[in-house]
Amino acid sequence: MSLLVGALTMGLILSLLALGVYLSFRVFNFPDITADGSLTLGAAVSATLIVGGFSPLPATIAGFGAGLVAGACTGLLATKFRINGLLSGILVMTALYSVNLRVMGKSNMPLLNQPTLASEAERLAGLFFGLHGDLHIVGWTLGLRDVLVLLGMAVITLLAALTLYLFFRTRLGTAMRASGNNPQMTRALGVDVDVLLVLGLALSNGLIALSGSLLAQYSGFADVQMGIGMVVWGLASVIIGESLVGSSRLGLVIAGAVMGSVLFRLLVAIALRWGLDPNDLKIVTAAFVFIALVAPGMLKKWKVPRHA
Repeated sequence: MSLLVGALTMGLILSLLALGVYLSFRVFNFPDITADGSLTLGAAVSATLIVGGFSPLPATIAGFGAGLVAGACTGLLATKFRINGLLSGILVMTALYSVNLRVMGKSNMPLLNQPTLASEAERLAGLFFGLHGDLHIVGWTLGLRDVLVLLGMAVITLLAALTLYLFFRTRLGTAMRASGNNPQMTRALGVDVDVLLVLGLALSNGLIALSGSLLAQYSGFADVQMGIGMVVWGLASVIIGESLVGSSRLGLVIAGAVMGSVLFRLLVAIALRWGLDPNDLKIVTAAFVFIALVAPGMLKKWKVPRHA
């Protein structure tokens, strides 16, 4: 049961990464790989502030803000300096490696003895509800912190997904979606597509950095290598989610990204439980992405046509 709770928690944390990747890759059709650096940036900024004595909540918000800046830098390189979108992401991601080292001062920063959002939630649960130690739920014994973190991540993910959905239904959000679908027509209507792209990439990497901040607090450390390959993870979650919902409706696609992240993490947890060597995790992730990419097309190809 603890394995299931841990997998669900990780899936929910990384669903924020999936939402950020959905925003850049699907809404703007922008191949932004800044995610590998911005996720670590969010973790590094939050961890450094927490170790420095800041409360976990403002440290987490600061991590989100750092991601906004990183995404805006990528957008400015692509729009103002007319650098290829993929190269813009590579440049910022490469620079962020050194930035993250500078922020932390070392390659790894532990948080095991520091206050985090999880420890604060556990303290408040004991203070207001008298909850301590383990919880017994339907015959299963679970740690109080594990349950609180799972519930907290569910609430944060729900709020993020709902906020993103409501934002995309505003005039600004609608303009963003239109600029991604048809930038020429949107520009002809007098909308500054470049500004929308910068704002969109900032929001995308802000969500990704927020995911990194929560991941560092949940894992108990921030590491300069923790973001490597995360853009693939996010893209896989989005693709799996699209296959699950089978619809292009905004609300369903956003919900699908969250479900795809959780399902993807569950698949990885099951593979590890069955004896998968952790060293093979990246190649298994690549295999999952490959299957998610080709499976929908193969199913359509093999589908028996209906006869009149």
